[in-house]
Amino acid sequence: MKTDMEQTHYEGDELKQDPGTAVPDITEMDQRILSEIVCVQITPEEMHKIIMPVKQQPHQKTVLAVHWHPEYIPMELIKKRIENTFPNKEQELIIPTQHNELLTYDDQYHGAEIDCYSRGFQRKVQLLLHCRLEDPDRAGVLRSMLNHTYEYRSSQLFELLDTFMDPKWEDYLQLAAEGTGVGEEVVHFARVQTYKLYRLLQEHKNSISRDFLKNKLLRDFIDGQRHLYPDQFINRVQVFVKSVKKIVKANFSLEYFYRTSEVIEEARSLGCGIVVPHPEQFWPILLCDYDIDGYEVWNPQSREYTEFLVNVINRQNKSRSRSQRPLLVFMGDDAHMGEKIKDPTKIEAAKYYREIGVQPAWDDLTIKKSLIIGNFDRRKVMNEYKTRLDG
Repeated sequence: MKTDMEQTHYEGDELKQDPGTAVPDITEMDQRILSEIVCVQITPEEMHKIIMPVKQQPHQKTVLAVHWHPEYIPMELIKKRIENTFPNKEQELIIPTQHNELLTYDDQYHGAEIDCYSRGFQRKVQLLLHCRLEDPDRAGVLRSMLNHTYEYRSSQLFELLDTFMDPKWEDYLQLAAEGTGVGEEVVHFARVQTYKLYRLLQEHKNSISRDFLKNKLLRDFIDGQRHLYPDQFINRVQVFVKSVKKIVKANFSLEYFYRTSEVIEEARSLGCGIVVPHPEQFWPILLCDYDIDGYEVWNPQSREYTEFLVNVINRQNKSRSRSQRPLLVFMGDDAHMGEKIKDPTKIEAAKYYREIGVQPAWDDLTIKKSLIIGNFDRRKVMNEYKTRLDG
């Protein structure tokens, strides 16, 4: 166990070279760390964690859940968790929205969350797509669009790794180092771990599920070193890596995403319902005249402006013509099921405690008046949206 900060240096390693010659040999421990991170096998103990919620909701009769991510957790286990969470439910509309992948919960409704690009205000936006596919083969074009977006979004991981490995991005690293106040030992360590991860990915590229090819893979790989280095040091490395990631994301080209209007057009051709999640993260979309069914006004990471968003939708509905269907209000739990089986020391509490279908804002007295004015509640929205999807 290393306790001296000086021991975090890899003496004599010149990192600004080809990854194959720049770092010490990959150790069995490195192999084990990556293997644990990308493992999709579920132990009996993990299975119990999945099917048993932290808290039951015995009084909730209606379950509306149209924004959540199964990740690599089997759907049959997720179903058991939902049954245990809502033992007295009477009605439900439950549709998974995996990032850029079309999935189904009940073989009736399919869903996905897709990244796209709105040129009008030059921002990446996301859409929740929900549809009833009697003939899944009809969705060939949409699946191709989703797959293209999935592959392109995954490339952001390799842009992040390249930023650490290619000397031409040195300015980015220096900018992040200055902004976070870290020293050369932190920058050096982050580079070493990046090179190791890159080599491991090349070695195991045919056996790692693409679900894990995300920016957080580097974060998790570095976290796997905590048994060798002081927590304080690893925390500083993570702050630095997060800063670099923000710079990379800010410079990540959005031109290769499909345009928002193109996604909406294809989705509507299949009879999809379309909901805008996280609208507070890209305000201009509230002003766009997109053909959508509604906005998500609350989820665990977007809840500061819930009442305001409900009032915006109420005003927009008053100005819509009789031939236009009213915009609907949605709440998104944004649950990530892979968080449920993580090591307790590595979980993100903000994500760990999210539950499919648990959206307390529906019953929040501070926004209840705005919901009543718009004639919105969980059951009414669910029934109306079901009618649209079934139409």
